[in-house]
Amino acid sequence: MSRKGLQLLKMGKVYLWTGNGWGKTTSAIGAAIRAAGHGYKVIIIQFMKGWGDRIGEYKIRKKLKNYDIYQFGRKGWVNVKKPTAKDKELAQKGLEFAYTILKKKPFMLILDEINLAVRIGLLDEKEVVKFLNKVPAKTTVYLTGRNATPGLKKRADYVNEIRMLKGPKKLIGERGIDY
Repeated sequence: MSRKGLQLLKMGKVYLWTGNGWGKTTSAIGAAIRAAGHGYKVIIIQFMKGWGDRIGEYKIRKKLKNYDIYQFGRKGWVNVKKPTAKDKELAQKGLEFAYTILKKKPFMLILDEINLAVRIGLLDEKEVVKFLNKVPAKTTVYLTGRNATPGLKKRADYVNEIRMLKGPKKLIGERGIDY
């Protein structure tokens, strides 16, 4: 086997969920609950989200064993056309924190909304791919968010696209279903 092939065997699997439909984070949280239910350590890092106790996947953290969640975003929405220096700073802190988390070798690491954070320039695509190449073999990573970049798609082992086939013209998130 080639050196590159051996290196790939030493890296964790990377699942990428993207697309304009709803359910990317929901899918990742479902996998997190499944893994935690089996007693595996799950860590979720949310980029561009700082709503804390407004969202269910954050509220449940104290009730679940082996499930930790951290947010690196401010309250309110990030303007995807004009993200602020603060948004970029928070995203960078999230990626730095992810490196720290890798040392713990969790079973599952979810990087929620990282696809969009890369797309709008809060994080550099090459930096994120470099991070993914350091993930230990026993850790599975989920990447979520709209508009995944070509480099993230190329690095991922599995790429899934969520498309909205039918829905209301104005999408309004529903508590307990969408957040």
